[in-house]
Amino acid sequence: MISRRKLIATGLGVTAGLVTAGCSQKSPSSAAWSQPGPAAANAPAPKVRVTVTPAADATKVSPLEHVVVAAEGGTIKGVSVATGGKSVAGKLGDDQIWRSTGKLAYGKTYTVTVTAADSAGTVTEHRCTFSTVKPSGVAGVTFQANALTALRAGGTYGVGQPVMVNFSKPVKNRAEAEKAMLVQTTPAVEGRWRWIDSRNAHWRPAKYWTPGTKISVKVNLFGQNLGQGVYGGSNASTDFTIGPSRIAIADARTHRMKVYIDGKVVRDIPISMGKGGTTTGANGETVSYWTRSGPHVVMTREPSHRMTSASYGVTDPKDPNYYDEVIQLCLRISYSGEFVHMADWNIGAQGNQNTSHGCINVGPAHARWFYDTFRLGDVVDVRNTPRAMTLTDGVGDWTIPWDKW
Repeated sequence: MISRRKLIATGLGVTAGLVTAGCSQKSPSSAAWSQPGPAAANAPAPKVRVTVTPAADATKVSPLEHVVVAAEGGTIKGVSVATGGKSVAGKLGDDQIWRSTGKLAYGKTYTVTVTAADSAGTVTEHRCTFSTVKPSGVAGVTFQANALTALRAGGTYGVGQPVMVNFSKPVKNRAEAEKAMLVQTTPAVEGRWRWIDSRNAHWRPAKYWTPGTKISVKVNLFGQNLGQGVYGGSNASTDFTIGPSRIAIADARTHRMKVYIDGKVVRDIPISMGKGGTTTGANGETVSYWTRSGPHVVMTREPSHRMTSASYGVTDPKDPNYYDEVIQLCLRISYSGEFVHMADWNIGAQGNQNTSHGCINVGPAHARWFYDTFRLGDVVDVRNTPRAMTLTDGVGDWTIPWDKW
């Protein structure tokens, strides 16, 4: 008579040769003995065939990939996917397929342990390993109102505020990154991404936003191959709302700035803008005193700001263009130092001539109203100067025609 114990051991030896994905199989440590029945009952049970995805010994597996375990000719009793004492969550479906629900991590070796039972109830253990990709760098993202100010989630911004995503590392695979960046608006509006440089992508519609538009941004970054060994870090999301339309049009010829709120003129302000001409800075650089023409966007609101000509290379106090002053009620509209600000010393020029070093000078009462009214993302459109606003000197997105965006 052949013992029951010998039958079980023989069956396991055959099954081990059928396990896919390179998983090893262990025999049960003990088996209950029972009186054998008729010869037909002693026929070996169908062998369990376990399949695991990713394949055994696979390397550079994306952490986005799901672990899937199936057992042909038997039933799954348990699955463990673990590394360093941490397990990946998963669930056995009604179809007898186990699928991971938790995330894999970068640069880890995972051990998959499966216990499965054949039709006779014999339980065997199957084990294999795989490893995930190890990035040379992991990039995160932040959402910006501009390079100086983070976007405030749930905040309200002006009609000129683009969606700005800043990556902590350069992105080579920009098309792949864009697939992970989703913008939804209510009401729906067409928009496009443009890369300002290797780390900054902006999304905007063809025209200024419609007041009241709600914008939701999701960046499903984790697991994305951004190129040159850099992968995405954590997913991120934000949302913001567009407030009333506030647009100021500053004209260098008329020396006036007309302010429109929701399409209606609400204020006509006398101003003095850049006087024009150039000088040479301390390092030989050419310094222009023209205010740049084109749509600007308010980037910061500061009750006071120290302004000094040393910031652009004029450092000699004897130079007639030298200054170092603390200025009140300042709204920055470019990175190079253009502001709309109060200039109570220059009231005589406002409305008559352009005498500033490039800023838009405003009298005290108008300056207070403008400062209290305008917010980040509102538009200041400068016109009729010979110097053009550029894409990168502030939020210059609206200087680019839609067909070239």
